[in-house]
Amino acid sequence: MTATVLVINSGSSSIKYQLVDPEGGEALASGLVERIGEERGRLRHTSAAGVVEHMDPIPDHGAGLRMILDLFATVGPRLDEAGVVAVGHRVVQGGAYFGGPAVADDRVIEVIERLSPLAPLHNPANLRGILVARELLPGVPHIAVFDTAFFRSLPERAATYALDREVARKYRVRRYGAHGTSHQYVARMAAQLLGRPMAELRQVVLHLGNGASASAVDRGRAVDTSMGMTPLEGLVMGTRTGDIDPAVMFHLHRIGGMSVDEIDDLVNRRSGLKGLAGVNDLREIHTLVAAGDRDARLALDVYVHRLRKYIGAYAAILGGLDVLTFTAGVGENDDIVRAEALAGLEFLGIELDPARNAGRKKEATVISTDSSRVAVLVVPTNEELEIARQAVSLL
Repeated sequence: MTATVLVINSGSSSIKYQLVDPEGGEALASGLVERIGEERGRLRHTSAAGVVEHMDPIPDHGAGLRMILDLFATVGPRLDEAGVVAVGHRVVQGGAYFGGPAVADDRVIEVIERLSPLAPLHNPANLRGILVARELLPGVPHIAVFDTAFFRSLPERAATYALDREVARKYRVRRYGAHGTSHQYVARMAAQLLGRPMAELRQVVLHLGNGASASAVDRGRAVDTSMGMTPLEGLVMGTRTGDIDPAVMFHLHRIGGMSVDEIDDLVNRRSGLKGLAGVNDLREIHTLVAAGDRDARLALDVYVHRLRKYIGAYAAILGGLDVLTFTAGVGENDDIVRAEALAGLEFLGIELDPARNAGRKKEATVISTDSSRVAVLVVPTNEELEIARQAVSLL
């Protein structure tokens, strides 16, 4: 019987899930529960039997997970026949505690809860999913896989802020990063695509979605990443500022009269591409640019400028570059962003092939020329598969 892993990503008002064959890499079923706690919830379950949708009230995560288990039982594939060896849970913040997956026992759950102030939108929701799933699926181990784990290997010089050391220690202020599960998966898949061991490659990975991050991976080990203590720092994102002078916050408070919560909302939800162009979807921004919208053009320029800045900085940190990989929604689908981000970087040994770069990429693809000293790739990310494989590796 094939060994499978049920992967659960529990959000504040949603549950994403997949039943994954970690060896073959296939998703045997997947789905999404959303609008939990609202007047009308939604559940979409996809399997070999087709797509099933329900539009019913889903009062809490327990009810949502019970509906998921009912669909597995009635529509399939049946979990009691699928060889489920573990339930893998995505957890955003593992702090300095977890450098890999961990069995979600009472001790680990207590640490995840203690780290919630570092990821207040994510860890509490991740934790709810673990607690409910442990209750409803008590017969299999539950494994927590942390977004931050891949970046626990950052050297101190990269992880440390130049803040008073006692204050930093007391409040656990340091660079934790995010999207680590994706960066780890993509770096490994890039090496496989090239037929070269990770142990000889200097890689930059660009995870570009509504949230965006860059990483420098030196021979399989993460040595820097753009996101910091929280996912706000770094690249320009859909609604987040990315890098910004911290004194802007003091200015907005003292001169603008804005509260801490108002500033938090501004920099996390009303800035980035949305703040510059009025929309946060790059497809809409390209349409506006084509129509001559100057704000949209500036937004794209700022976005691309920040990408180039990080590529150059990470090439310097790595002492050169062998592989540069685009992934996630924008990275996989937006050939304009890929081309503009790499324009002018020929001095690094990057030569983009326009024909290979054209269009969306559903499979791992080389988009550089044959003569390019740096291999430029598009590798679709698969965080669910990485979570499943890490869960099995722990077992």
